Amino acid sequence: MLNAVLDLVLPSVCAGCGAAGARCCGGCLAELTAAPGRRLPEPAPAGLPDCWSAARYEGAVRQAIVAYKERGAVALAGVLAQVLAYTALTAIGAGALRGAASGPFAPAPSAVGPFSTAPFPPAPFHAAPFSTAPFSTVPFAVVPVPSGRRSRRVRGHDPVGRLAALVVRHLRSYGLPAELWPALTQARRVADQAGLSSAERAANLAGSLQVSGAAKRPPAACALLLDDIVTTGATLVEAARALSSAGMLTPLAVTVAATRRRSCKPLQSR
Repeated sequence: MLNAVLDLVLPSVCAGCGAAGARCCGGCLAELTAAPGRRLPEPAPAGLPDCWSAARYEGAVRQAIVAYKERGAVALAGVLAQVLAYTALTAIGAGALRGAASGPFAPAPSAVGPFSTAPFPPAPFHAAPFSTAPFSTVPFAVVPVPSGRRSRRVRGHDPVGRLAALVVRHLRSYGLPAELWPALTQARRVADQAGLSSAERAANLAGSLQVSGAAKRPPAACALLLDDIVTTGATLVEAARALSSAGMLTPLAVTVAATRRRSCKPLQSR
């Protein structure tokens, strides 16, 4: 909590490169938004939603995520939420062109209007044509992957939950009827994931998430999962499994970054 307070009152330096000024300088922001794409773990586990990330988990991107998540740099929430929303829009647009998505994640292939007309992102990236029209009547839920209770207590905030609320605002500003549904909770404690193999992570996380009994009825039949990082995909698989118990489909997951335990070939959008 102290780190979060200090982040608001001390002079700013870039979390990515340390330069004085904005909490995320223009160069690091360009690195965050340069190449949103499909990045799947290798091997991709069964049950993994179509998985997109804004960037690779390295360099300035890694530094920014660590600062926000572990060091209380909450001022970065706005930037990271814009990056997540941009990546989600890119994924949806590419899915429309390739028929890779269905339901609320399927904008019309004949849509016009490039992403370059958006109020953000700040970096030049000409993605697939996109239209919000099909979303106007089909709501979808934006579901953050929850942090453990101990992690929230140590960090003093819920990093992904905070981002999800901001992402919903951005998506709705595009006319998409996104609804925040932070219904996932831990069903049991899990061991530290550091150093575990893909199989060990999957076993460690199996059955660890559930839809809270106190959660309201799902606002939609489809969910867009949000997380900060994808490594082996085990967490996203477990989250999708838990949502399926509430009768929800999870065709798409979006993260800020992906580690190198996956294909480095993002899906080209043109």
